[in-house]
Amino acid sequence: MAYEIPVTQARAELAELINRVVYGGERVVVTRHGKPLVALVSAADLERLDGLDAAAQADDESVVTSVSTLRTSAPSAPGERGRFGIAAEHRPPGAGA
Repeated sequence: MAYEIPVTQARAELAELINRVVYGGERVVVTRHGKPLVALVSAADLERLDGLDAAAQADDESVVTSVSTLRTSAPSAPGERGRFGIAAEHRPPGAGA
């Protein structure tokens, strides 16, 4: 669980908050009007987050490549494109039936 602090208080206690993150291993969430605004995390945590982001992008590219390969190697059944049109080719995530 992260330690939450209002932005006005965080300004006054920045040095202490940095020490909590670096030496105490805490994560600090700075809030404005009770809503999360920014987070202070250690450099090691940031590197891990960047690594996860890079891995997710690689997975996304792999899926696109797989779909592209499938499209060229497996043609549609006769008449399928006419029946379903563009919707059969691409439907954004979360778009219902």
